[in-house]
Amino acid sequence: MKKFWKDLKRYKSYIIYATKANLKSEVAGSYLNWLWWILDPLLFMLVYSFVALIVFGKGEPFFPIFVFIGLNAWNFFSKSVNKSVKMIRSYKGTISKVYIPKYVLILIVIMENLFKMAVAFLLVLIMLPIYRVPISWHVVNVIPIFFTMVVFTFGCCSLMLHAGVYVADLANIVTVVLRLIFYMSGIFYSITRRVGEPYGSYLLNVNPMAFIINGLRDSLLYNQTVNYGVLLFFFAIGCILSMIGVWIIDKHENSYVKVI
Repeated sequence: MKKFWKDLKRYKSYIIYATKANLKSEVAGSYLNWLWWILDPLLFMLVYSFVALIVFGKGEPFFPIFVFIGLNAWNFFSKSVNKSVKMIRSYKGTISKVYIPKYVLILIVIMENLFKMAVAFLLVLIMLPIYRVPISWHVVNVIPIFFTMVVFTFGCCSLMLHAGVYVADLANIVTVVLRLIFYMSGIFYSITRRVGEPYGSYLLNVNPMAFIINGLRDSLLYNQTVNYGVLLFFFAIGCILSMIGVWIIDKHENSYVKVI
């Protein structure tokens, strides 16, 4: 990990530059530019709200914001993991000519998606007073929750980057697995209210994204504190996955170009 921190300091400027360049290129040919980063979860929020409230007649308090928070957090995680699986193959031309620590590429992807999520969450701040959501000091819980989500996502991405080099069809497998986790994370329903015990508690304590999304909603919408014991546990899991992933990448990265 010592090399990781040295590389992070050394390539900090490159990470920032590459993140800005990728974000600009992504919206260069679009009339709405960065507004698409808000419209994507917003449109899905409207679809899920229609299905839940109109078709099934069920929902949660402040349901549109409820769904929007879940979609934003999920998009950050799933898009980062999906892109990491094909990272080495996507950057084959670059890494075959210039040496870049491969986990730096993961940090660029995470920074991109983190910025998009931050832009989308600005709409949450606008929606809170519109829906007359009572605000309390519990909103500060989102800081450690976001930090835990970033660390856990980096750990997953680092392992997927390595595995994606050697398993050509891993991207398809990951897509299916993420779809399953999506439905198990309570994106458009409340696990604590809709899933009976003991299965609801098991789901929250086993699925990090379900716990993180539930914690964000409790902090922003329902004036409830997060279970810091479980949050610390998932943070530790994220740190362990990150250390393992960085170690594996550092050990094998010189052979990646030969494999692909």
